[in-house]
Amino acid sequence: MDPTQPAIALIGPTGVGKTALSLGIAERFGAEIVSVDSMQVYRYMDIGTAKASEEERARVPHHLLDVVTPDEEYSVARYIADATRAMAAVRARGRLPLLVGGTGLYLRGLEEGLFALSEEEGAVAAVRSRLLARLTREGAAPLHEELCRCDPDSAARIHPNDRHRLLRALEIFAVTGRPWSEHLAKARQEAVLRNVLKLGLGRAREELYQRINLRVGQMVAQGLLDEVRGLLAMGYGPDLKPMQAIGYRHMVEFLAGNRDWQGSIDLLARDTRRYAKRQFTWFRRDPAIHWHAPDREEEIFAMIHRYLSASAGGVGQ
Repeated sequence: MDPTQPAIALIGPTGVGKTALSLGIAERFGAEIVSVDSMQVYRYMDIGTAKASEEERARVPHHLLDVVTPDEEYSVARYIADATRAMAAVRARGRLPLLVGGTGLYLRGLEEGLFALSEEEGAVAAVRSRLLARLTREGAAPLHEELCRCDPDSAARIHPNDRHRLLRALEIFAVTGRPWSEHLAKARQEAVLRNVLKLGLGRAREELYQRINLRVGQMVAQGLLDEVRGLLAMGYGPDLKPMQAIGYRHMVEFLAGNRDWQGSIDLLARDTRRYAKRQFTWFRRDPAIHWHAPDREEEIFAMIHRYLSASAGGVGQ
């Protein structure tokens, strides 16, 4: 797949209104939707993940929904591979990939590639233990000075007080013999998404929180509790990673008798609001995102048209 071909990403926190606008964009510009959601990849988990309805999927093709069962592992690397294939297929049909969702890590993986440090034979764990001991004994300053010598590019962007990234950079150099900055540069060269218009949707906090509260009520009315009962009956236990996600763990707790019904609903709404705040914080760090209110459709459509007109090989104009 040519990573320089155009793509659009419509991103933002849960409950902000991405679904309705994504359908309008797809129909207007001849796009197909590729999900950027770490929960919608799981089968049988529809209500709690707010998947597109059958009617919405009939209007516009959707990809990367219902990819794995809840007891299967699903990683960023797997997502990158799946999304790459999906976007290539969309483009082969002469259509435009429209990435829609709120999992920022997935989008970053498409844009920056993925560097994974092997954990084979305990090498990483041993190095990590040694570096942690040094950090405790010597403090951060000597370790940052060492990083300046072995990986000056990383040292320039990592503050001495950022202990997590400091240790990570030294760990990578110790295990691989090459600086972290070099690994990242190579990963970026292998990125599959280099020409993307990123559109962010935002609302006033109180408005967004009201929408989230309403969504929680709708999920409950649609049968979230029965969905969780069904998953448990199929043998998908409460300790599975997707069963610990927002909505699912709250229903599991209620069914286990650990919390009353109203307390479960209130906690679900609160945790969803907090999750939306974390999503917004993540996306706000990206200066390339163009932020809009969801009701500014014509403004958004005009920006997409300008982008496609300016992109080499633009489609859907």
